[in-house]
Amino acid sequence: MNELKLIENIRRYVNLNDEEAQTFISFWTERNLSKGEYLLRNGEICRFDTYVASGALKAYFINAQSGKEEMLFFAIDDWWASDLVSFSTQKPSIYSIQAIEHSTILQIGYQSFQEMLKKLPVMERYFRIILERYLGSLQKRIIYNQAYDARFRYQDFIETYPEIAAKVPQYLIASYLGVSAEFISRIRRGKKGS
Repeated sequence: MNELKLIENIRRYVNLNDEEAQTFISFWTERNLSKGEYLLRNGEICRFDTYVASGALKAYFINAQSGKEEMLFFAIDDWWASDLVSFSTQKPSIYSIQAIEHSTILQIGYQSFQEMLKKLPVMERYFRIILERYLGSLQKRIIYNQAYDARFRYQDFIETYPEIAAKVPQYLIASYLGVSAEFISRIRRGKKGS
């Protein structure tokens, strides 16, 4: 069932016939993460590319000056959760990825990933497309952080990612946006009062 979700995701971007889909799925392993369980810890090598079939994860680093968690991204149902640099270079990660709630994931190891790309060249196109989309979201985040105030960034976040806003605690969203949880509470109270 979870394999079918991943195949449906892929077929949104590239053509994959049934035989190719079966070959593709043979490379993946399903795993469950409990709330609070780590997918990856700072200093470990990201050995797997990970698709989130269901659940929610957060990627963060610890700010050396403040000691606080700084959110990098969230991954919910039908998203990806990996340290792409660590996975592609097989060098230690500089951040951690942790389950916010019980999550079911599908994973592929680095060597299997390389073998899968050789057997299914169409997957090179798929992963290029999703990487381009990810890069676009990173560019938008950089621009918005520099050009817009926190209220605008929060409004844009909840409009762009309503599924994340519904699943992820507000204090984590605040960290992602670089504001206090109290600031978000004030914005939300103001909206309810209007």
